[in-house]
Amino acid sequence: MAVVMGAALVMWMFGEQLGITPVLAAMLGLCGLLCTGVLTWRECLSYTPAWDTLVWFAVLIGMSGQLNTMGVIAAFANAMGSVLTGDRGLNMGWLPIFGLLHAAFFGIHYMFASQTAHVGALYSAFCAMMLAAGVPPVLAAMSLAYSVNLFGSITHYASGQAAVYYGAGYMRLNEVFSMGAVCGVLGLAIWAVCGMPVWKLLGWW
Repeated sequence: MAVVMGAALVMWMFGEQLGITPVLAAMLGLCGLLCTGVLTWRECLSYTPAWDTLVWFAVLIGMSGQLNTMGVIAAFANAMGSVLTGDRGLNMGWLPIFGLLHAAFFGIHYMFASQTAHVGALYSAFCAMMLAAGVPPVLAAMSLAYSVNLFGSITHYASGQAAVYYGAGYMRLNEVFSMGAVCGVLGLAIWAVCGMPVWKLLGWW
C-alpha cells in the first residue's frame, strides 16, 4: 500500500513532466490497490458515497462548463463591469469598486463547480476591470488570487475537496450552504481588515 501511495504522489507531483494527468494518476493508483489486493472491487462498489459524489459532481461540472462555454458567465461579468467601471458607471473611487468587484468575483463562484474553471474564465476579466477602475496592478492581481482559495468551501460543489467532504455524509446540504456562506463572508472580512494594512505596508497600494 505504501508503495502504491508513494507512486501516486510522485505522479501527482510530477505529472506535468511525466505527461500524466491527475485523473490518470488516481486511476493508476486505484488499479495498483486492486491488483495488489489492498482493495477489492466489491469494496469499491460498496462505498456508495463515492459513487454518489461522482454522479452529481460530474453533472454540476458539465452544467458549469456549458454556462461558461455559452458565454452566460462572461456576459454577467461584463455587465457588472460596465455598471462599475464603464463610461456611464457608478461615480466611485477605485477602493469601493475594488471591494464590489471582489464580492462579485467571490459570489459568482456559486455558478461554478471548479476553482480552475472559475480562474480560467474570469480572473483576467476581473483583473482588467480593476485596472480600468484605477486599482494598483499588484494589488488587483494578488488579491484576486487570494480570493480563489477562499471560495472553495462555500458549497458542496465549489471544489473537488468540498465534494468529498460532503459525500462523507457528516453534514446536510442546508448546513453546507449556510456554513459556507458564513465562512466565506468571514474570510473576506478578515482579508479586508487584516490584509489591506499589510498590503499597504508592502507598497501594493
